[in-house]
Amino acid sequence: MLLTVDVGNTNINFAVYENEQENAFFAITTKIARTSDEFCVWIANLLSRNGISSEDIDGCIIASVVPGIMHSLVNGIIKLTGITPMVIGPGLKTGVKIKLANPKEVGADRIVDLVAAYELYGGPVMVIDYGTATTYDLIEADGTFRYGLTCPGIRLSADALWNGTAKLPEIEIKLPDSILANDTISSMQAGLMYGCIGQTEYIIKQVREEAGLDSMKVVATGGLGKTIADATDSIDLYDRKLTMKGLRIVYYKNV
Repeated sequence: MLLTVDVGNTNINFAVYENEQENAFFAITTKIARTSDEFCVWIANLLSRNGISSEDIDGCIIASVVPGIMHSLVNGIIKLTGITPMVIGPGLKTGVKIKLANPKEVGADRIVDLVAAYELYGGPVMVIDYGTATTYDLIEADGTFRYGLTCPGIRLSADALWNGTAKLPEIEIKLPDSILANDTISSMQAGLMYGCIGQTEYIIKQVREEAGLDSMKVVATGGLGKTIADATDSIDLYDRKLTMKGLRIVYYKNV
């Protein structure tokens, strides 16, 4: 079985695949400092809760945008499984041609999202990841990644509202019934969510026009991606597990 690990700024997501079948999915918080022994115990317990033994794991791949935890995480996985994980970075085969000005600055999660979208849905395709940051990445029909945008994520924007103002409260982030808000909480919800929908629709429209890609598909992923995707016709589909699927694809391109 293959253990795939996506280390984000908020959560570390894990999935276990047997060939193309996902057998388990679980997550832990990124911001809590853990030793390699703690990672070993946490992962072992979560695998066990899903009916999987560490001895069943015969491969592992990691995409990370948080370098500071990698030493402990990698060593925890080695202690648990005896396997040295494959880590997304230069030298791995992905099938994506990165033509940005500074390819080494691209987050590993963005690369594997594009790999999955291109392999599963074809190109040209835009991937929108609604995570800590909201990213809009375009892969062309020939597999070239040339353009990408980075915006503050919805939760990051919400944190700025209630931490940067004296009277605005911390709220549940959800789509209100109407954009016609008449109280503080619904006004914040409407501003955050409808503002993101408007941003999404404008960016997609502008990219289509400037790149001349009328046939471009749009795939959304990330925590709040489904809420946004359900609220606009500009997104073709939502795939919550896009990053994990991309990790699985990259792993088998390199073994």
